Amino acid sequence: MSNEDITLTAGDAQVRISPANGGRISGLKVGSTELLRQGDRFGCFPMIPWCGRIREGRFLDGGTVHQMPLNSPPHAIHGTARDGAWSVAKVTENTAAITYDLVDPWPYPGRVTQLVELTGDSLTLTTGVEATADSFPAQIGWHPWFNRTLAGGDGAADVDAVLAFEPAWQEERGADHLPTGRRVDRTPGPWDDCFGMPGGVDVTLTWPGLLELRVTSREEWVVVYDEQAEAVCVEPQTGPPNGLNTAARLVTPVDPLEASTTWSWRRL
Repeated sequence: MSNEDITLTAGDAQVRISPANGGRISGLKVGSTELLRQGDRFGCFPMIPWCGRIREGRFLDGGTVHQMPLNSPPHAIHGTARDGAWSVAKVTENTAAITYDLVDPWPYPGRVTQLVELTGDSLTLTTGVEATADSFPAQIGWHPWFNRTLAGGDGAADVDAVLAFEPAWQEERGADHLPTGRRVDRTPGPWDDCFGMPGGVDVTLTWPGLLELRVTSREEWVVVYDEQAEAVCVEPQTGPPNGLNTAARLVTPVDPLEASTTWSWRRL
């Protein structure tokens, strides 16, 4: 099937998927309101086979040290799947399945799948990675760039998002932007930080008077990045930054890694 952009619709919701641009969700509209920051680098991209930064781009698998390109010097960041062109496996009116085969610089063969399911009031992303030969460590995550400001409508003033979440802990961030291994109480924002939510990720963005958006996942890790004026990022993931070295999941030919996140919304 073609890897041109795909548009799914359900009720007054519309999602746009760009397989050729890293398999990202490039747009999500509720009515006429675009919730995701626009641009080739933005939308929402999958972070595979790792999330956030790897210290100096190196990770250890058994006795072997692997070096990833330093695309955020001095670290490697956000995996390799967002840089490749994905293939389209199936499309219906409100679902799509896309796939990506892991290639260099990732040292292990594997296949990634992402299922996108849209309803009138929610979007669910289910992502899996499987080893097609040797086992390897991996993580799965998503990096959405939600627009911080939405237009008020009917001549009303624009509205900024209000972020609400109650983590059990915050990973202390070192000067190198990586967790130190210590867990601390949540510090005041703005953040570029990882938080633990053992009962599952549950973060709400509210644009008062307009819309409430809830980001949930069974996973217990979430990175919140709100240091830019244009967007707020809420990133559920299967482990913390540098997790290939500290908290990786082992993917084998018979035991793939799968995770999902749901964004649900309601008008206010």
